[in-house]
Amino acid sequence: MTATAGPDATGTARGSLLAGRWIDQWEPEDEGFWQRTGRKVANRNLLFSVLSEHIGFSVWTLWSVLVLFMGPEYGIDAAGKFLLVSVPTLVGAVLRLPYTFAVARFGGRNWTIVSAALLLVPTILAAIVMHPGTSYPTFMVVACFAGLGGGNFASSMTNINAFFPERHKGWALGLNAGGGNIGVPVIQLVALLIIATTGAGHPRIILAIYIPLIVVAATLSAIYMDNISSVRNDTGAFTESIREHHTWIMAFLYIGTFGSFIGYSFAFGLVLQNQFGRTPLQAASITFIGPLLGSLVRPVGGRLADRYGGARVTFVNFIGMVAASSIVLIGSAAKSLPVYALGFMVLFVLTGVGNGSTYKMIPAIFRGKATAAIARGGDERAQLMRARRISGAAIGIIGAVGALGGVLINMAFRQSFLTATTGDPAFWAFIAFYVVCIAVTYVVYLRPAPLDVAHPRAAHARV
Repeated sequence: MTATAGPDATGTARGSLLAGRWIDQWEPEDEGFWQRTGRKVANRNLLFSVLSEHIGFSVWTLWSVLVLFMGPEYGIDAAGKFLLVSVPTLVGAVLRLPYTFAVARFGGRNWTIVSAALLLVPTILAAIVMHPGTSYPTFMVVACFAGLGGGNFASSMTNINAFFPERHKGWALGLNAGGGNIGVPVIQLVALLIIATTGAGHPRIILAIYIPLIVVAATLSAIYMDNISSVRNDTGAFTESIREHHTWIMAFLYIGTFGSFIGYSFAFGLVLQNQFGRTPLQAASITFIGPLLGSLVRPVGGRLADRYGGARVTFVNFIGMVAASSIVLIGSAAKSLPVYALGFMVLFVLTGVGNGSTYKMIPAIFRGKATAAIARGGDERAQLMRARRISGAAIGIIGAVGALGGVLINMAFRQSFLTATTGDPAFWAFIAFYVVCIAVTYVVYLRPAPLDVAHPRAAHARV
């Protein structure tokens, strides 16, 4: 391995602090290289990627917490609050595409520094406007900037995908994403502590906590992370991944897993307040549990996929999500908060498992296609490099489309409460969608099929 300006490498830095720390040769599939230096460097980058992404998720879900502080004096009804928390979800989903591209353009470390520093914008703006008397359009505009936190996930996952060998991607991507996802329950826990100790009249305390943390994350990324030269300026991978039909199939499935996770994370507190009449403190004391469980099990989903195959785990997982949604409907019909909350918690756990298993499928699919091309006489090094390039770009696209599921869930809840004053119609729609996901997973990735280059099992890959 040759690199510049890193603590594990020899050579001199080229350019400024932002331009330095480039690794010019990176061969994670080479076991000797991996054991000598690759593992240490990859794990270090993973650690600080998780930190930055963790804070990004907290900022992305900031307004799902701030709405708990918005009492009657703010003059915003339930439908308005659901719309307000949908805005950063939508912006974050859209930003995931350019954020993915930014890794290839600027380098993973460099973009981590920039994307972390950009989180200061939504937090400082929120500190300025968060008080009664601010107009609803102003809140909507400021909430848009929180979407910057949603973009971090795509660039972080694309970057970490390049560092790890195929046999460790499920665990590494699951750990990276799970550590980031935990940013959701952490900020909800912070809100709970603030409401419990000072009441619901001091939302700016949250922002005072996170602003210095953002500075710390950006600084540590600059000091300890690396760029990989082979990833830079690889804009062709983005174009190629768009043309791959598996990119869009996996994006559809990711709507069902991650879209559900982020959508429920944003909406759960509001649902408890509006359907079960919980106070902000009562809602906050429950809402953090689901996202926490879903975040913690995401690496487990990746590990299960490493062992049993991502498609199998994803298939069973969607069946479980149908069952969990049915429990929620049973709790709603019985007006039982414990049963309702139990169904929600099971859903959160399953979204976490599904997030890990679907992300494991992505590199496995493209590596399977590469193996098939090699079997037909293609150059092994070139095909494996192409698989890594395309899977990295596809991860960003899939993450962007999947995050749109969070918007759809919040809009479904908004319409459901407007027309039926409960979330039941929304859950019937979610069940129907999960059933379609079950069918797609089976038909495309599990059913017996002839060996075909377009089918990842053609290369005997454990998708």
